[in-house]
Amino acid sequence: MSGSYDFRELEFLTVGTLGPKGQREFFLQARAEGELLSLKLEKQQVAALADYLDQVLQDLPEPTGIDDPAADDLGLREPVVAAFTVGSLGIAYAEEADRLIVMAEAIPEGDEDDEDEAVPHARFTVSRAQVAGLIDRARDLVASGRPPCDYCGRPLEPRNRDWCPCQN
Repeated sequence: MSGSYDFRELEFLTVGTLGPKGQREFFLQARAEGELLSLKLEKQQVAALADYLDQVLQDLPEPTGIDDPAADDLGLREPVVAAFTVGSLGIAYAEEADRLIVMAEAIPEGDEDDEDEAVPHARFTVSRAQVAGLIDRARDLVASGRPPCDYCGRPLEPRNRDWCPCQN
């Protein structure tokens, strides 16, 4: 498994998917100083990240300077090869730089008692404009998935003509 990453001057931070609906894999991807990093995560993590970042932006004081523009193209860049699968996400705010910090930690592998083995993690320092672009992109991706069942909330399967067993 790869080591740790610290991306401070991001060209972009985005989320994207590969695969057809119902089988999509979700990725968090960033590029800084010519290095491209892709991390695999779950749809629910993408939705939760967008919701939490939106709340953080609302709670911050008004910006005092001019923010960096958000990237126009927030599609995934090739090659999309996951460095690790995200187990946990964290958010921090660096007030002096007026930047948000998104932290992702891998799902630990192996024995939990092995303290010598560092868990891979990534840290992304992001402008408010980049965060706003990420939130919009994440919400669009999550909403473009399969519609939920009206009764149980689970995604409906197109091969079942959008019928759910809980409707019996």
